[in-house]
Amino acid sequence: MRWVGGTLPEVVGDALGVRVTASAAVTGGDINEAYRLVLADGRQVFVKTDVHGPPGLFDAEAAGLAWLRETATVRVPRVLAVRDGAEVATRFLALDWVPPGRPGPTHDEELGRALAALHRFPCPRFGLEADNLLATLPQDNTPTATWPEFYARRRLEPLVRAAVELRRLPAEAVGRFERLFEHLEVLCGPPEPPSRLHGDLWAGNAIADTDGRPWLVDPAVYGGHREVDLAMMRLFGGFGERVFAAYDEVHPRAAGHDHRVGLYQLYPLLAHTVLFGGRYGTSTLAQLELYA
Repeated sequence: MRWVGGTLPEVVGDALGVRVTASAAVTGGDINEAYRLVLADGRQVFVKTDVHGPPGLFDAEAAGLAWLRETATVRVPRVLAVRDGAEVATRFLALDWVPPGRPGPTHDEELGRALAALHRFPCPRFGLEADNLLATLPQDNTPTATWPEFYARRRLEPLVRAAVELRRLPAEAVGRFERLFEHLEVLCGPPEPPSRLHGDLWAGNAIADTDGRPWLVDPAVYGGHREVDLAMMRLFGGFGERVFAAYDEVHPRAAGHDHRVGLYQLYPLLAHTVLFGGRYGTSTLAQLELYA
């Protein structure tokens, strides 16, 4: 493919200051095209690019990876270069290549302990200094004083209204969610300080390298309740019970956490409803009934 300013390898090579000697398409998710590039100095680089997604997507991901990486808890790829924005002709994100492998014998325990350490790392607020995205959906990170308020007004409410506007939820869903919001102070469980969240922690965003070690990718970060990450991990499968057992050894979950899993799965279910509709809307309403 040709790009403004040359081929993608030429554009990325210019940004890195190293000539690209080879490239190959790889799996990169549903939104972006992805490539493995080989540099003249022998390094391999993972590159995402997209000409159709919203500007700012790669800037937000780069910032999120850096925010997680500075905790020195979970493994995330290092950002090598990012070019993004409405005025940028070729938008891309270049990361260290993580050679894919299979989970090793201690993978699950290591992931659980690392995630617990991430959630224990100091986080100043519910929210974030800047907004970002969950997949291609805008994610409002304006801080609030309490977690129930943040979860209601920054996470659930915008997606409920978007789903209704798209006719993927019935109009009466707005009122049903408002009734839920009235009880969130109790439903959200014991107050906890904010945690740094990955924000989109389904099985596809946790990978293993050739040494069998866990890495996290594609974050949608913010400061929130740690059970949001843990609930997302149970929504689409892929995480064994050893992960959660190891997590509890380091940072035990509060009493009643099992009863809050569905509550915190409402956010990703609503996101899927807005993006895809269909059965996700039905699942959202069924989950809502358990709490509203």
